Formats: sequence, C-alpha cells, structure tokens
Amino acid sequence: MRNITKITLILVYLVIVAGATVRMTGSGMGCPDWPKCFGYLVPPTERAQLEWQPDNTYKKGQVIIVDETLRVAKKDFVTTDAYLEHNWSTYTKHNYAVFNAFHTWTEFINRLIGALAGIATFIMAIVSLQYWKKNRRVTILSWITVLGMGFQAWLGATVVYSVLEPVKITLHMVMALVIVALILYILYSIQKPFKESSYNPLFKNSIIFALLLTLIQIVLGTQVRQYVDTQIDVFGETAKDQWLTNPTLQFYLHRSFSVMVLAVNAFLFYMNRKKALGYSLMNWVIIVLFAEILSGIIMYYNDFPIGSQAVHLVLASILFGVQFYIFLEVQKSKYQVETL
Repeated sequence: MRNITKITLILVYLVIVAGATVRMTGSGMGCPDWPKCFGYLVPPTERAQLEWQPDNTYKKGQVIIVDETLRVAKKDFVTTDAYLEHNWSTYTKHNYAVFNAFHTWTEFINRLIGALAGIATFIMAIVSLQYWKKNRRVTILSWITVLGMGFQAWLGATVVYSVLEPVKITLHMVMALVIVALILYILYSIQKPFKESSYNPLFKNSIIFALLLTLIQIVLGTQVRQYVDTQIDVFGETAKDQWLTNPTLQFYLHRSFSVMVLAVNAFLFYMNRKKALGYSLMNWVIIVLFAEILSGIIMYYNDFPIGSQAVHLVLASILFGVQFYIFLEVQKSKYQVETL
C-alpha cells in the first residue's frame, strides 16, 4: 500500500508538471474536445487529417474542420464525392477550431498522464480495503481521492469547454493540491513509526499560516500567468521583454507575498532549530522555497527562459506538499501530548 500510494503521489505531481507545461506552451486548447481529441483516441498529427475527404470512412463523433469551425460526424458513414451537410453537426461547446500538432500532442500527453494517475488512484483505493477494519479512515480517504480525481477530470473538461477561462484554470490547480493533500494524508497514516517530534502551539499555528500563504501565492500566480497569456496575444511569442509591461495588481501582490512567505518559513525554520522540535522536513521547505524564489527572479529579469514558468509552478506545488506533511507531523505530536 505504501509503494502504491507513493507511485500515485508521484503521478499526480507529474500531472501538475504536464499541466504547467501545457500552460507554458499555450497548448490548453490543443484538444478542443474531451475526453477524446478531435474525436480520436489517438489525435491527428497534421491538418490534412482534419479536412473533409471524399470516399473516406468517418466514425460517429469524429471531428473535422470546415470553414474554421468544428464539425462532428452524426453517425458512421462513407463520404461521396461531395460534402453533405446533413451528415455533420456543428460542435456547440465553443467555437475554437485551430489545429497545431505540437499543442495537440502536448495536451494529449497531459491527458495520458492524468489517466495513469487516475488508474493508480483507483488501484490505491482497491488495496486500501485491507485497512477497513484496522484504520477505516485510510479506506474512506482513498475512495474520496478517487472521486476527487473524477471531479478533477470534469474540471479539466470545463476548462476546455470554457476556452481556458481563468477562474476555472485556478480551480483546476487548487483541486490538484487538494488531491496531493489527500494522498499525503493517506501516506502519512500508513507509514512506519517515525521519530517523535515535539509539539509547540506557536509552531502549529505558524505552519498553518505558511500553508495558507503558499496557497494564496499559487492562486495569485495563476492570475499573473493569465495576464502573461493576454500579453503574449498582444505582443507575440518572441517579445518576452514586453510580457510584463504595466503589470496588474495581482503581479505586485504575488511578488510582495513572496517576502512574507519567506519570512514566515524562516521563522518556522529558526523555531524548529532553536527549540529542537525535530521537524527535519523544514530543511527541505527552505531549499524548495529558495529555489522557488530564484526561479521567479530568473523569469522576471531574464524574460521567461524556456521551462522557467513550469518549474516555478511545480516548485510551489512541492512546497505546499512538504508543508502539509509537516502539518500532519505537528498534529501527530499534538495528539501524543494530549494522550499522555
């Protein structure tokens, strides 16, 4: 169960990596439908595959592009020499009808990794049934995680149908963190006995505050990314030095909050060392946090080097995960104190 849970956690983080890559490359609409991609289980590789062709067999649900709109086959049929409108219906979820092979396959790989994570989550839930008698919470949370993955998949579909509406992208990201937290809780619950840590109420309240700050930072970061997307539409992909021209309030809040995040976590690190509380993962919090801030500085002063945006988001997600695991350790130490 521990190994399966760890694999599931890694796959969920890979989904976050893939999602960040999709966002970074502007591939969110690479597959304009869901769960298939242009009506295919395996998407096309060139535009010609999406153009109407005579004497060709089409399957129900297959998509073509006609006059820059998506058309969906109503049934299985073989075309004649002429295009017949009555065989097709207009795709009604949105009016986006652009094919870019790179974007399509980037989004498709993202969905494949998501499917693998979903399968791993389901296997984890099946195996968790062995804990029903000795630790029922593990089983219940495992199945809640399966439902969470299903809800996350539905959110992904709504993101596509909304043509990447910012609020839905943010909800999609937050739900990914909720799933990470659930899996970490399950993993913590089934881990072997760990080295006991000391309980300190101030440390507990501070780690909760640090978690909240990280979550706010991630939400603000998705909003900043949305602003960058609009700037790319205005100035183009190559004018990276113009992407943060006249930035929004969210950008300044995001940048200012980083100072507060650093200060709170530095305080936690100091308290952990000074009072010998024993939370060894605080060392990783500081390492990840400095890498996160460094990636933000590099993006700002070096005009978004390739991969920097994805790294920035993934580091923030890892920071959230490590902080949450420390919170679980704090809760355990509190319980031990209360039961003495």
